Amino acid sequence: MGAVGLTFGLAAALLAVDAPPRAITVSTARGDHRIEVRTDAGGAPALAAPPLVTALGGSIKLTDGWAEVTIAQQGFRFLLGAPAYLLNDRLQVLASPVTLSRDTVFLPLQFVAEVLPNLLGERYRYDRRNARLVEDRGRFLADNASGASRPRGRLKPGHVVTVDAGHGGVDPGNPGLYFPRGVREKDITLQVALLLRDELRRRGVAVRMTRTTDTLIALGDRGGYCSAHCDLFLSLHVNSLARRKGFTDRRGFETYFLAEAKTEDAERVARMENEAVRFEAGGDESAALTGIDFIVKDLQLNEHLRESARLAELVQNGLGGVHTGPDLGVKQAGFMVLTSARRPAVLVEMGYSTNPNDARYLASVSGQRQIAASIADAVVDYLSEYERRTDATADSGLSAR
Repeated sequence: MGAVGLTFGLAAALLAVDAPPRAITVSTARGDHRIEVRTDAGGAPALAAPPLVTALGGSIKLTDGWAEVTIAQQGFRFLLGAPAYLLNDRLQVLASPVTLSRDTVFLPLQFVAEVLPNLLGERYRYDRRNARLVEDRGRFLADNASGASRPRGRLKPGHVVTVDAGHGGVDPGNPGLYFPRGVREKDITLQVALLLRDELRRRGVAVRMTRTTDTLIALGDRGGYCSAHCDLFLSLHVNSLARRKGFTDRRGFETYFLAEAKTEDAERVARMENEAVRFEAGGDESAALTGIDFIVKDLQLNEHLRESARLAELVQNGLGGVHTGPDLGVKQAGFMVLTSARRPAVLVEMGYSTNPNDARYLASVSGQRQIAASIADAVVDYLSEYERRTDATADSGLSAR
């Protein structure tokens, strides 16, 4: 199944959970506007774009098979007849097609209920219970005038973080027992990684991605993306258990840094992730593990060990504020993917695909966004702490002269 078909199927499955409203209300400073919700030929909920755009003070025009919509100075290009749109020249997938009927463009309800609140959350929120899209223009203007509530103002410019979406290509990761049909670990890690990239950029942090598509990157090469001009390395994964009695009961999230494993379970997780080397040409897991033993000992004398542990703690604490599963704590183990990152590096196991509750959360749009935002906040907190420490060291050095 292609990436577009996969995302379409996932989004459709998620939207099918709730019955659509008969109409939505758009509340702005210009008043309330009621817009009827209809069903398209495939039975998916949709609403006419012109009254929506008018209510939000935007614009719409048709050109060469595309509907170009501008809302809050953000441009969206919808491909007519397809469940897709372009945002900043990147193709995004919708749960149902954008249609044209009697010169009127109809957008999926998902655009109002999910896309706008997620992409422009500082300005719009969607009240699902009352089917109401609310514009808070006053808060938006105040935030952008003062800059007080923008996280990016907390950091100096120049920070770079590498985000690694685990597995990919011929390496599917774990099969995702309770994920929607066709979805594997590699799909979830990529979706969260792309969201994390966007969240970090919004906070003023530059991002390098080990992969942005469904492709295989060698484990030993991933850490190399975090080189001299990189501050941190984050690798995203999904946990699982082999089939045995009660294996579907285990759930929760945990964050690892590179050191000798303290528990059998930590060793199990590292072994499971390191087995991905078998998908690489000439991959030799046993030889790679020998390299880990050497690097672990080296890192124990290295400041990055302490910094990685602190980063893991902040990431774990952040996830604890949003994740629906239990906090399994910060752990350490010998992950191949972390060995070549010569900067503080952590690996995040975001939940268990073998647990129905964790899998449902990880496959949901809201869950993925919560995870990405919480990790981004943790990164900003870590970098802020680092700036304060280095500033204090610099100040003490100057005073001693």
